[in-house]
Amino acid sequence: MASVTSSPTTLISSTRVFTAKSSSLPSPSVSFLRTVSSPLRSGFAQRSPLGSISRRSFAVKAQTDDLPLVGNKAPDFEAEAVFDQEFIKVKLSEYIGKKYVILFFYPLDFTFVCPTEITAFSDRYAEFEKLNTEVLGVSVDSVFSHLAWVQTDRKSGGLGDLNYPLVSDVTKSISKSFGVLIHDQGIALRGLFIIDKEGVIQHSTINNLGIGRSVDETMRTLQALQYIQENPDEVCPAGWKPGEKSMKPDPKLSKEYFSAI
Repeated sequence: MASVTSSPTTLISSTRVFTAKSSSLPSPSVSFLRTVSSPLRSGFAQRSPLGSISRRSFAVKAQTDDLPLVGNKAPDFEAEAVFDQEFIKVKLSEYIGKKYVILFFYPLDFTFVCPTEITAFSDRYAEFEKLNTEVLGVSVDSVFSHLAWVQTDRKSGGLGDLNYPLVSDVTKSISKSFGVLIHDQGIALRGLFIIDKEGVIQHSTINNLGIGRSVDETMRTLQALQYIQENPDEVCPAGWKPGEKSMKPDPKLSKEYFSAI
């Protein structure tokens, strides 16, 4: 059971699972033509004089009724999950002040695109760990379905052991609070959110059901986010990667970057 909550609790408590049975879910009948739009109603902060641009000038602050747009606190939740073939509890707000979080939603267990994404993130988990980042996968399936899928070999369409938890959103409350729930089908779009250590959503993408996501691009975006948070007087241009030149968000100082292109 998943619930959106704000009460304090322990991040993870586990109960070992000795046996669990689950049958493969049938392939869902879904539309691959659904589109999503999420207009951003708030703009940049108040202008500063040239030469004295503040960090706030380049950070969007979303309206409270626009959750979960970039710039807002991520909706908190507490839910059951499967990790290391055990049932655990995960509470999102317990990561605040400790870790960045990659939170991604996928439609259903025992499907087709989903295992390619889930295992790709797991195979790269050590790289995220080095960046002080936790990865959480979420779907509307039960923990029993998650467990059965983890216990299925990859060559048979399963996941095998994963390096991060799979969260169960059987009530669909988490998917709904993050704006990725397809209400008439009861499953989630492929939403991905990067949440910083203050619990603020700094990046989001939402793919339609048939389009898998890139771990490389997620990693690059996370690295760019961490760089500008450590260097608030700089911004990262298109395709920026660690070690490459950033730029100053100033009409005059930015010419240093453009002249070197």
